[in-house]
Amino acid sequence: MEKTIEIDGRPVTFRATAAIPRLYRLRFHRDIMQDMAFMRKEILKAQKEKKSVPVDILTVFENVAFLMAKHADPSLEANTVEEWLETFSSFSIYTVFPVISELWLENIRTLVEAKKKQGR
Repeated sequence: MEKTIEIDGRPVTFRATAAIPRLYRLRFHRDIMQDMAFMRKEILKAQKEKKSVPVDILTVFENVAFLMAKHADPSLEANTVEEWLETFSSFSIYTVFPVISELWLENIRTLVEAKKKQGR
């Protein structure tokens, strides 16, 4: 699953496949399943309460966004989250999060459906 959006005046493609959980675990030593669920909850809570998103959630968000962008375009010159973020003058969590969340949920739905069909 891929989706391209405009960030800071240029197209950025994000990709989610079955490889993302493994890539995330290898690069960040964390479980993307838990991080995505927690991040979604905290971002929605911050929006509802009109508060800032906690810094630890921003870090998780930036990690996931970078990984999905790098997965979509392995030729990206940036090799770290920081290098990638430096290429933007602005980067809104409220613009990007819905995209990566949608890709993630679609990816999970595809995996669950495939698993159910195998058991027949």
